[in-house]
Amino acid sequence: MSATFLKRLFVVIASSSIFCSTAIAQSAPIKMKIQTAVPTASIYFELMKNFGDRVDKMSNGRIKVEVLPDGAVVGAFGILDAVDKGVVDGGFAWTHYWSGKNSAAALFSNPAAGVGVGMDQVSHMSWLKNGGGDALYDRLYTEVLKTNIKAFMIQPMGPDPFGWFKKPIKSIEEMKSMKYRSPPGLTAEIFREMGITTVAMPGAEIVPAAQRGVIDAAEWIGPADDMILGFHTVFKHYYLQGLHQSTDVAELLINKNFWNKLSPDLKAIVEASVAATIAETYTFNVYRNAVAMEKLKKDHGVTIHDTPKEFFTAFQKATTIVYDRESTKNPFFKEVLDSQRKFAGVVVPYWTKINGLYYSIGTSVPAPKK
Repeated sequence: MSATFLKRLFVVIASSSIFCSTAIAQSAPIKMKIQTAVPTASIYFELMKNFGDRVDKMSNGRIKVEVLPDGAVVGAFGILDAVDKGVVDGGFAWTHYWSGKNSAAALFSNPAAGVGVGMDQVSHMSWLKNGGGDALYDRLYTEVLKTNIKAFMIQPMGPDPFGWFKKPIKSIEEMKSMKYRSPPGLTAEIFREMGITTVAMPGAEIVPAAQRGVIDAAEWIGPADDMILGFHTVFKHYYLQGLHQSTDVAELLINKNFWNKLSPDLKAIVEASVAATIAETYTFNVYRNAVAMEKLKKDHGVTIHDTPKEFFTAFQKATTIVYDRESTKNPFFKEVLDSQRKFAGVVVPYWTKINGLYYSIGTSVPAPKK
């Protein structure tokens, strides 16, 4: 066997090894770790797991998503900074959690009382997609908060009930002696404007706090998630209609360095999975919450109440006061609020009328026999 042949054989083997190594490296899946602000038992954690599974299947295994519960790496209120710094690749929370950094953040996840002009969750999502909301949302993270984050609204989970109480309430005056768990930021400020004392804490801490007497009443997300967290073990009175989060949309935050390394087709897969999760969340909410409400009444002795009408007038008035006051202090807040109110001026009259159809049907047709 000639020396020349051996040299050529060595070159072929070496080249093959390099090719195989490169192929193996290219086929290694991209790992994406997402820290959420909800416990594993939450239906919204389940939806994020579905999101991860969808990304995995659509990418043919090129992206593997690991979804982590609240506190696995950082606390719920530390998620923004953790994603910004690359401690985790992604995060799941709500923009109002960051309203301490800029008050305008609260308007993206839950404009209270429909920004005071009746914008519901569907019209809120329509503002994001068709009314310039997504462009303002992107500016929140790039220009205003100056983060290294790519953000997506992913789960429209509202409207959130007014909340849980240990005894029935008939007036705002009765609540003034209570400590009430509410979302942080401007929502809490609106309640304070009404004379109500609020406490902010992540969902997993609410029931233990109520058991210790730290809080007297609380809101979270909805019947299904609230039941999973055990609210009914502490409270027996549940008020369904809330204005503090008459629309409530959660977000997916992705570290921009991680995002920029994805190929165009993988970015498109993530974006498509976000859109699919938005649709899935709507269907989850309707069914899961309806079933949970029946179970709370029949199996756990919970009384479901309509929220006293006094709260609607008082809350809308307080929202207008707080939002108008904030607009004079924060130009970006005013820009977002004006955009939402202008959009609502066109959409709400139509959408309210059309939804009146379903209210009329639901209240005039006898309930089906079981």
